Amino acid sequence: MKNSQHLKAYVQMHPDNKMAWYLLGKEYYKNGQHGKANYCFNQAGEVYEAFEHSKVPAEMLREYEEGLIRENRQRHESRLRLRRGLLALLLLLLLLIPSAVAPGVNLDESGAPVPEAAAGDPEEPVAAKPAEEETTPVPAVLAFTAAGEDAASAGQALAATLKNREAPSKTAVLAMKKSGRWLIWKKNLPLAAVIEQSAKGKVVYQSYDPAACACEPPEAGGLKKQAQIWQGKQEELAALWSAIRSYNSSKGKPPESLKELTRPFPGNVMGETTPLMKQEFAALRAASALQPLPASPQPSPAVTTEGTAAVGGSGNGEDTANRSKGQPPFFSSPLAIIVDKQNHRLAVTSGNIILRNYAVGLGGEKTPEGEFVISDKVVNPNGHDNGEFGSRGMQLSDTNYAIHGTNEPDSIGKDESLGCIRMKREDVEELFAMVPMGTKVQISKGVLPDELLLPEERYPSGTPLDQTNPNKVYHWLN
Repeated sequence: MKNSQHLKAYVQMHPDNKMAWYLLGKEYYKNGQHGKANYCFNQAGEVYEAFEHSKVPAEMLREYEEGLIRENRQRHESRLRLRRGLLALLLLLLLLIPSAVAPGVNLDESGAPVPEAAAGDPEEPVAAKPAEEETTPVPAVLAFTAAGEDAASAGQALAATLKNREAPSKTAVLAMKKSGRWLIWKKNLPLAAVIEQSAKGKVVYQSYDPAACACEPPEAGGLKKQAQIWQGKQEELAALWSAIRSYNSSKGKPPESLKELTRPFPGNVMGETTPLMKQEFAALRAASALQPLPASPQPSPAVTTEGTAAVGGSGNGEDTANRSKGQPPFFSSPLAIIVDKQNHRLAVTSGNIILRNYAVGLGGEKTPEGEFVISDKVVNPNGHDNGEFGSRGMQLSDTNYAIHGTNEPDSIGKDESLGCIRMKREDVEELFAMVPMGTKVQISKGVLPDELLLPEERYPSGTPLDQTNPNKVYHWLN
């Protein structure tokens, strides 16, 4: 299996190397993964035909394969050395940060020192305080963020935590794996590091990756539990943030209340709300009002290279306060949908992060490519949940194409539709609940990873009954 992993990494870096595709297919076939093997053989094209119908010595193929694997291992070791070097540089920079400004000296917006109100040692208070107050430590505000697992991405996330932060602060960074151009958002992301900044400006960095720091990290059970709670909130905030931004884009102003987003069909920008959404609506609306609307035309989400560097709080009120000052939630880019016709995948994305990756049924060349928006969201299309369109339907840009459920679940992963995008019931109901009206949809080929991303605990998908449309018969190209 290790050979398969190295060869897979090689073809991701060199997708035009047909010989590498052929050798990867041979490895998959040897391991009994015939479906993946056939896909690789198709990518290999004429190389597969040539080698399968000729008597090429096995030793020659083995030597070529060993060369590819050796090259990939060398590249992996080189990246690991670079990662450790960047981490060491990051640690050095963090150690130098406190010495740049003396503790107790305030700076104005231009960076110039602000004189103290009274002369004397700036670290000592002017008025005497009780002894117990002088020795009582100020608790650090705990927040969370997530970044790519490489040191450069983690460094960017840590730099974001130091910008405009009120000391003391403590931020835990979770690590997302990278797949091609994408970062993968999964439940229970591993803890990568914690950075703590004291009231006097001292910065302490603690890595929780034994391979990166060559150390034995401290126990992080409590932090991991809090991180899981933080992660659970971010998807709900992403859905609400996307709905507010979509409403703002179409109406020219943010919604005045949560009810404006959950009106009966066809005003159902989003589906059912949650207690967290009701709690956070005012802060997210305030943040949205200060965020400029995206310029038109939009760049394709599939080629976005910038990472998410926002910092979300732990739910203790600090993140809400930050958003009321104009800071968006962690998923600062509105949710978007990417459909990959080559891999039969549909992903929910924010910037360059994938939150979900579903298997879908398509129509081959009958499924159009291009950019669309969700123009209609309806529960139980044509009045029932077990028909050809299933229990949910999302129309694409007022066309006859839609993302919907199906009464033919065996067609998922195949090209058997007349052009629409078919999904399993639990998948389409989750998607319907997550993405709002106006969500951008891009259909193309070869842009998504093959790995499915389906959490055991799904996004809340309960939907009010007033999202049906009894006055219309839909004639989507199923």
